[in-house]
Amino acid sequence: MFRTTLKRRWDQRRVEVKVIMSNEKSTVNRARGYWGIAAAGLLPFCALGEPGIAVDLRQAGQPSLEVRVSEPTVVAVARRPEKWGFFQFPSLARWTDGTVAARWSMAADSIVSYGGGASGTAISKDEGKTWTQPTGEKGISGFLLPNGDRLQVVTPKAIKISELRLPNSVGEESDITSKVKKLLYRYSELPPEVQGVRLARLAKGGTQWVSEQAPMDDPQALRYSLGGLFPIVWWGDMHVASDGSVIAGIYPGFRLRDDGTVDPKDGVFFYRSTNAGHSWQIQGRIPYQPDLAADPKGAERMGFTEPAFEILADGDFLCVARSTDGLGNGPMYSSRSHDEGRTWSQPEVMARFGVLPRLLRLTNGIVALSSGRPGVQLRFCADGRGKVWTQPVDLVPYSSEEDTVSCGYTSLLKTGPDRFLIIYSDFKYKNAAGEIRKAIKVREVIVRKGL
Repeated sequence: MFRTTLKRRWDQRRVEVKVIMSNEKSTVNRARGYWGIAAAGLLPFCALGEPGIAVDLRQAGQPSLEVRVSEPTVVAVARRPEKWGFFQFPSLARWTDGTVAARWSMAADSIVSYGGGASGTAISKDEGKTWTQPTGEKGISGFLLPNGDRLQVVTPKAIKISELRLPNSVGEESDITSKVKKLLYRYSELPPEVQGVRLARLAKGGTQWVSEQAPMDDPQALRYSLGGLFPIVWWGDMHVASDGSVIAGIYPGFRLRDDGTVDPKDGVFFYRSTNAGHSWQIQGRIPYQPDLAADPKGAERMGFTEPAFEILADGDFLCVARSTDGLGNGPMYSSRSHDEGRTWSQPEVMARFGVLPRLLRLTNGIVALSSGRPGVQLRFCADGRGKVWTQPVDLVPYSSEEDTVSCGYTSLLKTGPDRFLIIYSDFKYKNAAGEIRKAIKVREVIVRKGL
């Protein structure tokens, strides 16, 4: 059983609305109904049009969590109706001078946009409260290494296969979304142009980013071509392990099984670097293992993609991955490692749907998880172990699981021991003329343990 308590303080009085919920679907619908009350002005930081959220999350055996979500700040609004890919896929970063930088796609969601797609940008000097267009030089961000260098993973333009001397493919995967087959190749047999990890490095104290092609050691790895193009994609999260090495949890991950046969399903791969990202070695994998009871379409899906990876306070690794694909909404799965990513637990369904999960471990011990599609959701883990999660808090209302109200992609940026910013897209924003347009929004989230 799960209890949600909505609170308001008005003239020093406290009003509580309690909802008893036993499953995720009823949680979403009923919570949204009470947030409709909030829109009428019942929450402390409501603004005209869209309110903030105040909610107490209680679950048996776990500390209660007090969650406060500010009203959204609009970062950017489309001037006209836009196609898929534009005003989507937003991200947040902090520059070394403290500036918060937002970025979002202004290009088609396609392999042809890799390495060259346009983007929109904005910056905030007041922790996301107000946003302006950047002027002058771009600030410094990137993943900070223990030696003081900074790294960024680079996705170059996909190369025409007619320009490459490729080996024979060893298998194929049907791309359900594009309806085009991916041809799979042994990584070890590929020409140098499509091997390695593409990075940009800013040396400690330096002023110029330097492009690198770091060697990658993985005898079982496969890479793919799609529609006559060969992309070099290495997307995911990086963290510094307790021994100072760098661990990257990435996708896409195609491989040869131990018996030499091709696994055509996408998985999550983990690589380790002991020399500040100058080379990478395979550490472990989470192969696609669907729960067919939870997802009858699981055997037909493309696999695990878009992994979120976090190192927990007890040293365990936690990974949450997407399975949604062209077959429709699929579950998000979670898996854990007790040995720094070498071996992983059987993936378990932790939510009925969601794309691009994002994990953030706060200093106060709470772990936040964002995801979306449909809508945008936040979940929290009170004990910091990533095993028991609250029901979702919806940030973008939706009427059904087929309702496209957001791209569902989010990004989280820590701003304090108990708070962070979340950025997301809203496809139903009304501009001053009452026209529906895509918008990029940011909210501050504060989460604390209660009684």
